[in-house]
Amino acid sequence: MTASNMSFALLGSGSKGNALVVQCGATRLLIDCGFSAREIERRLARLDLAPADIDAIVITHEHDDHWKGVSRFSRAHGLPVWLTPGTRVAKDGDALAAIELYSPHEPFAIGDLELFPYPVPHDAREPAQLVIGNGDKRLGVLSDIGTVTPHVRTMIDACDGLIIESNHDPDLLASGPYPPALKARVAGRLGHLSNAQAAALLTEIDTRALQHVVVAHLSESNNRPELAQSALAEALACSLDWVHVAHQREGLAWRTLSNR
Repeated sequence: MTASNMSFALLGSGSKGNALVVQCGATRLLIDCGFSAREIERRLARLDLAPADIDAIVITHEHDDHWKGVSRFSRAHGLPVWLTPGTRVAKDGDALAAIELYSPHEPFAIGDLELFPYPVPHDAREPAQLVIGNGDKRLGVLSDIGTVTPHVRTMIDACDGLIIESNHDPDLLASGPYPPALKARVAGRLGHLSNAQAAALLTEIDTRALQHVVVAHLSESNNRPELAQSALAEALACSLDWVHVAHQREGLAWRTLSNR
C-alpha cells in the first residue's frame, strides 16, 4: 500500500511564537504551540483547519515561544501533549489535558506519522528536534540549536523536506539592539544557528531528495529574509526563490512532500 502524501504548514516562526502543522492520512499534529490558544485557533483557520482537526501536540522544549498556548489549548480541546521528561519537569505547574512522555533518543508513532526525535544543544531542560516520516518521505525539523553535532547531521541527512533555523546574521546581531548578554546567548553554543551555520550544514548532508527547504526562526531584529535565502540558496546551488521563508506573522502555507 502506498503511503499518503505528507503535508506541512507553519502557523508562524520566530522569537514571538512558533507552531507547525504536519498531516498525513487521517493524522494531523501540532508541533509546538508558541502562540496564545486564541491565536492558534485563528492561525489554524487560515489553513482551513479547526482545533478538532488536530490529534495531538508535540513539544520540542519549554521556552515560551514554543509553549505559550499549550496548557489552555490542550485543555480546551482535549488534546494530548507529547513532551520529553525534562520539558515536563520544567513545566510541572502547567495543567495539560493528557501527558505523553517521549525520549529524545527513541522513535514513536502517532497515527499515520512516525516521529524520530533527537537531542540538540540549546539552553533548555531537555530539548529535542524531530524528523517526521510517513513510511516513504521524511521531513526534518531543526531549530533552536546553537551547535551542529555529528548526530544532528546524521538525523537530517537525506530528508525530502527540511525546516531549518537560520536565525541571525552575525554582523546584524553585533550591531543590533540586543543587550550584550542576549547577543552572547544567541550566538553561543546553546543558542541559535546563524545564516552561515545553516548554510554550512546544508553542504555537509545529502540534499538530493529535497523537495522543500524552509528558513525558520528568522530574527526580525538581527536578520533579513533575503540574507538567509541567499546563504542557503548558495549552499544548495539553487535559485533564491526555491528557498521558502516562514514568517513570524504569516507563517507558511501548505507544502506537500509528494510520493514518487
